[in-house]
Amino acid sequence: MRNPFSKTYTPEEHEMFDFLSQIKFFERMKNKEMARFIPAMHHRKYKRDEVVFFSKDPSQALYLVKNGQISLTIDVRDNFETIMEINKGEAFGENSLLENTKRTYTAIIVSEEADLIVIPHFALQEVFDSNPKIKAKVMTSLAEYYNQNNQRLFRSYRESFGFFSLRQMFE
Repeated sequence: MRNPFSKTYTPEEHEMFDFLSQIKFFERMKNKEMARFIPAMHHRKYKRDEVVFFSKDPSQALYLVKNGQISLTIDVRDNFETIMEINKGEAFGENSLLENTKRTYTAIIVSEEADLIVIPHFALQEVFDSNPKIKAKVMTSLAEYYNQNNQRLFRSYRESFGFFSLRQMFE
């Protein structure tokens, strides 16, 4: 039997929970935990070639892709080199989950249009400050995400040996 005092959610909220549960940083959360983020979410539409943010900008929000494709690029000698394509059901701007960070890449819309959900950094921090369990779940997912990126970086380095020195990472 269902607890008569437990919160019930609207069909729209359940749809949002289904969406969020597919995203790396929300995958460990229960519906009531994901619900804490809903009031902070802003829906934004972007057009092809629009820049969501530039490298070195302050990391002010996490972006969730409802529809569209985003290219994450780095500046290499006056050119933008794509490091990753982000699609529906994925997130980017993940370093906004940390405090006092700057963007490490530029995010550009490459599809005709993109629908993004934006969660501001200050709202993320408010949820984290009031619920350490949620913060622990998100930080665990973030650590896994960065670990996967390191594995890809090192694999790429091994495959292209000689183009750069890994030692430079730590200087």
